[in-house]
This record gives sequence, C-alpha cells and structure tokens, in this order.
Amino acid sequence: MGICFEEKRKIFKLDTDKTTYLIGLSPEGYVGHIYYGSRLVHPAGNSLLRMEEDPRTPSVNDREKGTFLDKFPMEYPTGGIGDYRESCLNVRDVHGCPGCELRYVSHRIYKGKEKLEGLPASFGVEEEVETLVITCADEVLGLTAELSYSAFAKENIITRSVRITNNGQQPFELEKVYSACLDMDNQDFEMISLHGAWARERHIQQGQLKYGKQLVSSLRGDSSHQEHPFFALVTPGTTQRQGEVYAMNFVYSGNFIAQAERTQYDTVRMVLGIHPENFGWHLEPGESFQSPEAVLTYSDEGLGRMTRSYHDFYRNHLIRSKYTHQKRPILINNWEATYFNFDTEKLVEIARQAKECGIEMLVMDDGWFGKRSFDDSSLGDWTVNEEKLPGGLSYLADQINALGMKLGIWFEPECISPDSDLYRAHPDWALQIPGRDATKSRCQYVLDFSRKEVRDYAYECVAKVLRGANIEYVKWDMNRQLSDMGSACLAADRMKELFHRNVLGVYEVQERLVTEFPDLLLENCSGGGARFDPGMLYYSPQIWCSDNTDAIERLMIQEGTALMYPLSAMGAHVSTCPNHAVGRTTPFATRGHVALAGTFGYELDITKLDPQEKAQIPEQVALYHKYNDLVREGDYYRLASWRENHRYDCWAVAAKDQSEILVTYVQVLAETKMQSRRIRLEGLAADGLYELEGTGCRCYGEELMKAGFLAPVFHGDFASGLYHFVRVE
Repeated sequence: MGICFEEKRKIFKLDTDKTTYLIGLSPEGYVGHIYYGSRLVHPAGNSLLRMEEDPRTPSVNDREKGTFLDKFPMEYPTGGIGDYRESCLNVRDVHGCPGCELRYVSHRIYKGKEKLEGLPASFGVEEEVETLVITCADEVLGLTAELSYSAFAKENIITRSVRITNNGQQPFELEKVYSACLDMDNQDFEMISLHGAWARERHIQQGQLKYGKQLVSSLRGDSSHQEHPFFALVTPGTTQRQGEVYAMNFVYSGNFIAQAERTQYDTVRMVLGIHPENFGWHLEPGESFQSPEAVLTYSDEGLGRMTRSYHDFYRNHLIRSKYTHQKRPILINNWEATYFNFDTEKLVEIARQAKECGIEMLVMDDGWFGKRSFDDSSLGDWTVNEEKLPGGLSYLADQINALGMKLGIWFEPECISPDSDLYRAHPDWALQIPGRDATKSRCQYVLDFSRKEVRDYAYECVAKVLRGANIEYVKWDMNRQLSDMGSACLAADRMKELFHRNVLGVYEVQERLVTEFPDLLLENCSGGGARFDPGMLYYSPQIWCSDNTDAIERLMIQEGTALMYPLSAMGAHVSTCPNHAVGRTTPFATRGHVALAGTFGYELDITKLDPQEKAQIPEQVALYHKYNDLVREGDYYRLASWRENHRYDCWAVAAKDQSEILVTYVQVLAETKMQSRRIRLEGLAADGLYELEGTGCRCYGEELMKAGFLAPVFHGDFASGLYHFVRVE
C-alpha cells in the first residue's frame, strides 16, 4: 500500500518505490513532519517530533505553548499564534486581527488523484498514484484546510497542495497561502537555485545555507527570467551520482517564493508557494481558495536521480499534449531571418528551400497582423495585414501546404499596444492604476485577464485564425512582465487578488485553446524563457527555452533547464552566426548538436545561408530523425559541466532498456598540450557489450561506466562530437 495510517501511533506513511514520507499527530492535533528520505521497510515511530523533550506538548506544559510551537516540525505552519518561523498560512479575521491555528479533524486516503479546479496539476490513474487528504480546522475562524498529498510510486514524487474553505459565519482575508513546507534537521545543507536574465535564463547557483532566510522569488507576474520556482537543499559533496537532495518545484506561472530558513535550533524549514507580497484573497462564508501544486522529490543518489524523477514525472503525469511522446515536426522560424520585413513571397521561398533540406514546418513570427512593421503597434488587432500577405492566412497556408510543409503562427494574446484599434476602443482593458500613467515595456501594456470579456476577446482572436486556415502550430508569446496592477472590475478590497486572477485567466484561455484544438502543437514563450515552468507545460508540450540561440550560451541555459525539465520540453534551434544575441561564431555542426538536446529546429534565413552550412542541414535532419525517440524518452545524464570545469561540456541520454546511449561532447575552449578526456558513462547494463557506432570498437557497459571512453581533443574552440553506443549482445 502506498499510503497508510497507523491509528495507534497516529502516523501517516507515504511510500514510493524509493522514498518514505512520515507525518505524525500530536495529542493536541498538530500535524507534524517526522521524516522524508530513503524508503523505510519497517514501521517507524514519532520520536523525531521531539514531543517528549522540553518544553513538551501544550497539553503537558501549557505555559510554554509558544516555545513548543516555535520548535515543533509543522507540516503546514500558520502565523500569529507563536511559531515565529516562516508561516504557510496567514489569515486576518473580520476584526482585523491576524492569527490561525490548525488542528487535525479527519483524513481520507484514496487511489488516484483529483483535479485542481482552474489550475494546472499532475494526474494519474489509480494504479499510478494514491492520495492522502488531511483535513484540519481553526474553530475560531470557521476555517478548514485540506492538506493534499499524492504519492507517485514509480517516479518517486510527492505532490502537495492546500484548499482553504470558510465554513464560518464571517468573512476573512487570506494574506498568505503557501503550498508546501518541509521541517527537518540541518545537515550542513547547501541550497541550489536557478538565476538569470533575459537571454541568460536558469543558470545554476549553489551556496551554503546560513542562519536566517535564503530565497528566490518573482514579483513580476510570471515565473521570470531572473529566478525560477525551483530549489533544492543538498548535503555537502553532493554530485550527480551521490549525496542527498530535497527538491521542490512549483506548478505555477505567476509570483512565487521558494525559501529555506535555518533556525536558532539548527533546523531548516523549506517553503514554496505564491509570493505573499501583493497577494490577498477575500473569502466569504462558503467560499474556498485552492493553492497551486508543489512537486517534491528526494534522492539519496545525487542530483542525477532527482533529475530523472522530475523528467519521468512531467512526461507521464503533467504534459497532456498528444505530442508528448511523439516526434515533433522540424520547424524553421522566420524571426531571426526577417524580423518584421517579410511578405508571402519571402515566406514561401524560405519554405521551399527548407523543404528541400528536409525541414517540415514554417513558423511565421511577429509582424503578420494590423499595421505591425515594428514592435510599437497593433497588438490586439489580430487581423491579417494583406499588404504583406495578399489573400490572407488561408492563401499563405495553401501555398505552404502545397510544398508539403506545415504552417505555424505567432501570437501575443495577453498584451495590447497603445497604438491599436483595440486600445482606442477599450483603453480600460489594459491593467492600469487610476490617475497614474501606465508603464510601457516594449511599447505595450498588459491586458486585464481577470475580466471575462477580455479573455473571451483574446481567445476568439486566436481561435478565429485557427478556424480559418490550416495552421498546425501556435507560438504563444508574452514579452513583458506585469505592472500597474489595477483593474476596473475589482473592488478596492479585492485588488490584491489581481495577480493571481490574471494567472488563472491565462490558464483558462489556454485550456479553452487545447480543448477546441486538441491536435494543435502549442509552444509557450515569454520573451524567451520567462515562463518556462510546470504550469505552462500542462498546456504545451514544449516551451521556447531562451531568445539566446548561441550554442555556447545555450550549454548553461539548457543544463539548468534540464535539471528538472525533460529535453523534449526545451525549444532549441540552430541559428546563424555571428549570433544575434552575443555576436559569437560557432561551427554549424556544434549548433546542431546542442539543438538536438531539445525540440530541434532552425531560426535563420535559409535563402541566404552559406552553401557549406546549408549542405549540413539534411545531415542534421537525419540525426534528428535517428536520435529523437531516444532523446525524447530516454534517461538524461549530466556527465560534465562547462559551468564547473570551464573547458568542456558533456551529457548523455540512455535508453530505458539500456540498449543504446547517445553522448554529446562539446569542447568549449581548446588547450595546448592536452590529451583526450576520459568520459565515464551511466545508464548501461554492466554485462552488456556495446559498440561505438562507426568504429567497430566494442566495450562492456561495466568498462564504459567505471573506466570510461576517450573523447578526442578537437582543434579550435567550440567543437563538438556525438558518440552513439549500441548494445550488440
């Protein structure tokens, strides 16, 4: 049984294949965290709750209730009653007083997992997942909190969320609602998080966890370029293969906080949830609030097992598209090729030459609508510019389809240009603060997706285009962060709900889109990678990883992204050099090798491409078709990191049945007087005999994993190689 409750000792036990999570109840009904770690076969006690130590429980020592609450390892801590560590739930009553105290009421255990209304969330059938719901209550407020835990045995994942309901007679205000908490003893933890900026997303950073609070967060209205809704605590010396890892990832696309607090008692509290700044939610009697889902995993085999747990979980239990386990069409996007300067003739010629090289889809990016010849107008006016595209989108689609190519299109439905017919007709549809000049970013405002009429308009603009032409792919972009958070349709005492309501509005529109057009290949994008998060993956099987397409910059970006997201979710393209973002020139082959670790496509003007580079495209297309099933479905292993060694990068994808492995090696910087590098593989059968394709060289898996193979020294910077080992017996 995956989840059970031991009535005598009041202990919940949640098991996955390799982990155990233990929850205990105090005599007063406080819900405490006992253990999260390697699988426990035998029953465990609740001594780790330290209820027999001073100051003891309030029923024994009521005079020190505050001290007890400030030490007890809470599963879901609340503010205002004496626990001075970071709380997960802050409530203000009708008198304006803060405080909430949760005590156990009941629980239920069932196979399967229920949906979270209005929110993206994981899913699974009864054979794959079991769920525990612990109901707690604050009798003074009339508040109930349903703490939900779902255990996915095979993937070694536990998801958590919370539903708060007002069962009382008076309204109250939620000022903070986090989704998960872990209280545990410190183990000299180090914290791993992801940081960045536009075109430099998700770089890995790691540092010692000190006393006090360390956090990553976003207040930008999205999960952001700058920080990411993921963090992990690791024991000293943790590598890809060894060490303990406690990780959390947030299925949410808005403001978040991920925080670790090292306390006076040398314990650690990890919390994850919606950022409380500029957040509030008014609950009238009978109303509920559902928190987004947090995804937890534990590994005692280093970061590598954490990564593979997340990859399998997101592929099997979060991404819903029919493309999840399918090879995606190789596309060519015209953005870096033409920017706004294109017409039907130019696009058809790009498509014609791309088809000759084996590319399968043309994606028309920004500039096809309104009077859009630069980024300063027309967002919101989603009607085709027939001066650029005579005959409209259906004619263009017919021309592209006649070549044997698919057609995709770019939208930015969440934004509005001041210079647009939509803004002139509905200026109040933009987020804005009365009496204050709104802040422009990229010369645009953000539409108020908390309003139904705005959501309906945005949806119909996209749907009408898709109904009127054979368009099989949509790139959904969002090129700025949120500001000026005011809505003409929210009362003043509910304005703090706006950030979250906006995210819910985006989810609603994308849900409508994938429901009406189930065969659509949707790729989310936000100025590159500002909204690369699990929430978006619920609606689209892939996300544009970064606007930086330079192969060397992509090494760090894709390493950080692949720390928890499957390679099949990472939008990755080959572009021209010097690269438009950094000006670097890299070999065309290396650009292809790096992009193969993603969805794979092209971001260039093939009609102007150097003939020698153009001749390599059919070869790269062949590599994609040969290896994509393995890259998309296999187990990812990070073998070396340029971020750490400052010289070379290496990763591999091994088949789950251990029949083959593809190794990608990139020599970032060449050195003199250097011999070949020894690369130790993972994911092979020790007693299996493997042949390095194209060489006739054969080695047993044991040798390749323990002794390694030699990657050659290349002449020059930025060179790369692919090494495919196939099991022959």
